[in-house]
Amino acid sequence: MVSRRTLAIVGLVALVALAGCGMTGSGSDGGSAGGYEAATEAAVNDRPQATGEPTQAPSDGSGGESADDVSGDVVNVDQRAIIRTGTVHVEVEDYESAQSELTSSVEGYGGYVSDSRQDRRQIDNETWVRGELVLRVPRENFDALVNDTRALGEVQSVEVNSQDVTDQLVDIEARLENLRAERDRLRELYDQANTTEDVLAVQRELSDVQGEIERLEARQQSLEDRVAYSTLTVRLEEPRPTPDRVAPDRWYDTPVLSAFMESVDGVVVVARAAVVAFAFALPYFLAFAVPVLVVSAVLWQVARRWRSG
Repeated sequence: MVSRRTLAIVGLVALVALAGCGMTGSGSDGGSAGGYEAATEAAVNDRPQATGEPTQAPSDGSGGESADDVSGDVVNVDQRAIIRTGTVHVEVEDYESAQSELTSSVEGYGGYVSDSRQDRRQIDNETWVRGELVLRVPRENFDALVNDTRALGEVQSVEVNSQDVTDQLVDIEARLENLRAERDRLRELYDQANTTEDVLAVQRELSDVQGEIERLEARQQSLEDRVAYSTLTVRLEEPRPTPDRVAPDRWYDTPVLSAFMESVDGVVVVARAAVVAFAFALPYFLAFAVPVLVVSAVLWQVARRWRSG
């Protein structure tokens, strides 16, 4: 037979166990009620900033290389993202033919003329043309296009520059991966939101993340386009005409007719300057000199009458 004391102890233990289960259940309910807010706060805090470094996965202790080390080993010289630009200034005999030849050349390499401008200058009765063309060509054909441009005429100057943007593209891609993962988490939270306040909060964060993704994607596309197509600015200029005049060693060696015509030009210039000066001085004369003359005439008449009287 089990004694009453034993039964009492067993009953007390059962009551304590039931009380513990009840407390655990109430704690679980409280956690579920605050689970959405906690998950939202964690998602917001995990969001990468626009100027921050890309999030790195924690090391698993396997001794693997970091992302920078791997990219440094895998990306060799041929695979690096290089933006190439150049400027060539060439003096050509005929601008139109040189422009046509250069346009055909860049189109033959799979490129195109991005921008162009030209202007016509004049000295005496002779004219010459100069202009500028901005060419975009696949990067593998950039050097060939530069050589074709140099062959158009007399080269005045050549400048070629390179910019390595491999690290920028790697950084942008890493940040995009983090932001896309963050966008997916926010979408899951949006589906789990139960109140209007929660929906609006997630929408704001989701809009910010999407805007940052679009900005980085545009930056990435711009860099990749500049890497794929190099830019060459070509300045073409015809020789400037020289008038058929030779300056004499001494002034008295100047031909008589030329000296006379130059003197006539000088007289015309002086006469024109005098007319312009008179036009400038006339308002001042009317405003100040005329009143002074009138007052002086009146005073002279008064003084004359006083003397005669």
